Amino acid sequence: MEEKKIQELLHEKIEDGKKVSPVLPDNVKNYLIDIDGTICDDIPNEEPERMLTAEVYPDALKMLNKWYDEGHVIYFFTSRTEAHREYTEIWLKKHGFKFHGIIFGKPRGGNYHWIDNHMVRATRYKGKFTNLIDKLTTIQVFDESPES
Repeated sequence: MEEKKIQELLHEKIEDGKKVSPVLPDNVKNYLIDIDGTICDDIPNEEPERMLTAEVYPDALKMLNKWYDEGHVIYFFTSRTEAHREYTEIWLKKHGFKFHGIIFGKPRGGNYHWIDNHMVRATRYKGKFTNLIDKLTTIQVFDESPES
C-alpha cells in the first residue's frame, strides 16, 4: 500500500463542529513496530556493521506480512538513526518484510509511556509474534475526576 492509498483510507473526523485529525477505519490498524530485539537480533547503534547480518525472527516476518496483506499500515519505529537507513532498508528488503515506512530516532532506553489524543494500544514483545488476543489488564490513565 502506497502513502497515497493510506491517505485515501483516512476518514474526516468532526468534534464539536470542527474538523480534527483524520482517522483510519476501525478495521485498519496503524502498527508501529520496533526493529532491534523485536523482529531480529538486538543490535546497538554503536555496532551498525552487525545490522546487515542480524538474524530475522521468522514469526515476526510471517505476522507482519500477514497484517500488511490484510490492509493494515506497517511502520517501523526504531531507535536506529538516519545514518542507519541504508543498512536497515537493505536488511528489511533482503528478508522480505512488507512495510509502508520507517521512523528513525525513537528515544532509547525503553520504559515508554505514550500519551496521545488517539486510541493507543501497546503490546510488549516477549519472544514470539502471534495473532493478537484481547486481555483485560490494569493500565495507567489520566485522573478524569472533577477534583483533578
